[in-house]
Amino acid sequence: MQDVVIHITDREGETHKVLAPTDMAMNLMEVLRSYEIAPEGTIGVCGGMAMCASCQCYVNSDHKLNAMEDEEDAMLSEAFNVKDNSRLSCQIPITEALNGLEIELAPDV
Repeated sequence: MQDVVIHITDREGETHKVLAPTDMAMNLMEVLRSYEIAPEGTIGVCGGMAMCASCQCYVNSDHKLNAMEDEEDAMLSEAFNVKDNSRLSCQIPITEALNGLEIELAPDV
């Protein structure tokens, strides 16, 4: 499988069904930016370094994700609108295991 389907609810409540390539070493934040799901400059402000939380999302499906690293955990502990299912999309690599993933973008603070 080269592409996985991801269901993304944007900050206006609209759901998008997008295809994400598994063979390009992309992360979820890069997919969000490539599909222009959020206005330019409002997501991935730090470039995917887990330093800003602008790409925070809520994982609404039961997919097994990669473990949260210390940097991501620390950033989320300082972020706004954090929920139990919050993750930084820049820290989620696109893999075949994400097929059917459902996420919602956290509000822009």
